[in-house]
Amino acid sequence: MAIIEGTFENSSSLKVAIVIARFNDLITTKLLSGCLDCLSRHGINVSESSNQLDIAWVPGAFELPIVSQELAKKGKHDVVITLGAVIRGDTPHFDVVVAEASKGIATVSRETGLPIIFGVLTTDTMQQALERAGIKNNLGWSYALQALEMGSLMKALS
Repeated sequence: MAIIEGTFENSSSLKVAIVIARFNDLITTKLLSGCLDCLSRHGINVSESSNQLDIAWVPGAFELPIVSQELAKKGKHDVVITLGAVIRGDTPHFDVVVAEASKGIATVSRETGLPIIFGVLTTDTMQQALERAGIKNNLGWSYALQALEMGSLMKALS
């Protein structure tokens, strides 16, 4: 029986892309900070001159799938991390954006075979989003760990 797992030991060779939404940037920039900290501590060069990391900004969570798809098509990255924050309001807009972003990101990942990490917070309040972006725990760190594990797992499978 073969057991195949992703590790964090050889993650310094991975090429990572982050697609991040500007909408709710109070939250998304905190997620990005946690994400970059994790990647850096695991050997990914996160400097502006890095050839291991690309960051693409999009208007909102709805646009995450299309840019993820374009990055996947280029074949330059081992993994893509999407970062966004959708906070429930008084209209059904929340439900539409969350559904389309999640379905779109999952579809791109399945169709391209590239792991795309769903790092979109979906909360009822701004307070909940702030707690998940650093007040209690920065989920950006967790999304980066998922990316490192999945990137190394996919390399082990090939």
